[in-house]
Amino acid sequence: MSALSPRIRIHKPWRLAAEATALAVAAVVAFPLYWMVLSAFKPAGEIQSTDPRPWTLAPSLDSFRRVFEQQEFGRYFLNSLFVAGAVVLASALIAFLAATAVTRFRFRLRTALLIMFLVAQMVPVEALTIPLFFLMRDFGQLNTLGALILPHIAFSLPFAIWMLRGFVKAVPEALEEAAYIDGASRSRFLWQILFPLVFPGLVATSVFSFISAWNDFLFAKSFIISDTSQSTLPMALLVFFKPDENDWGGIMAASTVMTIPVLVFFVLVQRRLVSGLGGAVKD
Repeated sequence: MSALSPRIRIHKPWRLAAEATALAVAAVVAFPLYWMVLSAFKPAGEIQSTDPRPWTLAPSLDSFRRVFEQQEFGRYFLNSLFVAGAVVLASALIAFLAATAVTRFRFRLRTALLIMFLVAQMVPVEALTIPLFFLMRDFGQLNTLGALILPHIAFSLPFAIWMLRGFVKAVPEALEEAAYIDGASRSRFLWQILFPLVFPGLVATSVFSFISAWNDFLFAKSFIISDTSQSTLPMALLVFFKPDENDWGGIMAASTVMTIPVLVFFVLVQRRLVSGLGGAVKD
């Protein structure tokens, strides 16, 4: 025991320093969220005060009341939910099938296709907004939710396919051969055996797809021009930006409401998310 004591004394300060650094980083990351929620509950006088304080002794729901009193705010919420849900489901399904194809099958230009997936992630979204605008116009999708769903599916697929490729590749080929020997068809192996094994990876990619679609402002501002009934929640925030004075209480309250579905989604998939980010199945 005495021989181990010096080692413990040597490593303990480093461990404490690492834990302190992690707590400091977590505090820095969490502080903007805390300030957002705090400002949402502050009365207008405290928000506009020149002496801001990191607490309030008179919490108020007036900011939330103004948010929910906005015309069609509920419709914007449902639009965002529909867009994010459609993007998650469609991108997960397509990415699963595509990852299986590029992993289990050998065909010409397979390597070039994988490289294209990587290159596609390097192109900034802003550089493609104008070409996408003309494309959506030619397809007659402007002022529709389809103009938001289709681009987000396209931008989510390269990352999802590349990530799921590792999960599919980690499934032993012997397992597939055993399934075929037992009389399973290719579709049965795909959906009843392979799909459950790579499901944690699907959850991990779905989280990124959901956040990207839920928080989108660029496409919503560019493709929803005149029909405000097709707008999403990020566009609803513009109501609180006024020429004379911004309604920061309403902005913070609306931002808090927007954050709740993301937190709920994380809580629902957190276990699968951890295993999905931790790696694929093992032989």
